[in-house]
Amino acid sequence: MSTVVPPMPADWQLPPGVSRALWDYFHDPAIARAYDATLDGTPLLNIDQAFVLEHCRLAGTIIDLGSGTGRLALTLAQNGYRPIAVDLSPEMLKVLREKALALNLDIPCVCGNLVELGMFADRSFDHAACLFSTLGLIVGADARLQFLAHVHRLLRPGGVFVLHVHNRWFNVWTAHGRRLLWTEMLASWLGRGASGDYEMPAHASVGRLTMHLFTRHEIVGLLRAVGFDTVEVRRLSLRPDGRLACPWWFGRLRSYGYLIAARKPMA
Repeated sequence: MSTVVPPMPADWQLPPGVSRALWDYFHDPAIARAYDATLDGTPLLNIDQAFVLEHCRLAGTIIDLGSGTGRLALTLAQNGYRPIAVDLSPEMLKVLREKALALNLDIPCVCGNLVELGMFADRSFDHAACLFSTLGLIVGADARLQFLAHVHRLLRPGGVFVLHVHNRWFNVWTAHGRRLLWTEMLASWLGRGASGDYEMPAHASVGRLTMHLFTRHEIVGLLRAVGFDTVEVRRLSLRPDGRLACPWWFGRLRSYGYLIAARKPMA
């Protein structure tokens, strides 16, 4: 399946759930080429892949949503899965295809918006994954819910969806984070912003990206709202193994993020 590069839209033509800064970020060749090197050594990159392999059994078809340069899709293909990579960035998909070719792997790539997955038929996949806080980059609560509903639709009964999100309450541990929490809550109360949305620093040649940070209650509630059953919510720490010691002790504040496995019911 070939990668189709979408035309550069005007601001009012941007796809749902996509900001101008996010569009620019995903269409910058320099960012795509440096992406792997920038993230090299990040412990989560191995932790989340192991979590996917643990929960998405048996090996079968899996849709990698927000695949980036293919770190998960490549691992899955090497372990007997049949992945399809979906990403808004044609530049990152180019890198993925080059890496797949070098490894003699056939990984179909689809350049598209995660909120608009109508090109895929109902019950097309055994599993799905959306890692590295990709869900948080989707702008707007309605768009995020629409994406999750698509994922549920695409899975066969019994199919597993693995997701990673950042924890909003982890900000409480630093003075800067507490200021962010207070500013965000104040803006939400005044109707000037959505609760949980944070502006990230400007990146290279693009503007400031918005990242939505979730509470555990919020993300579990969204998954249940579209029909998923929660299998596991794993709290993450900044330790190399990602495990949170003594999770019963203020775990919802100490977790910097969550890995979640959810299942589409058989009925």
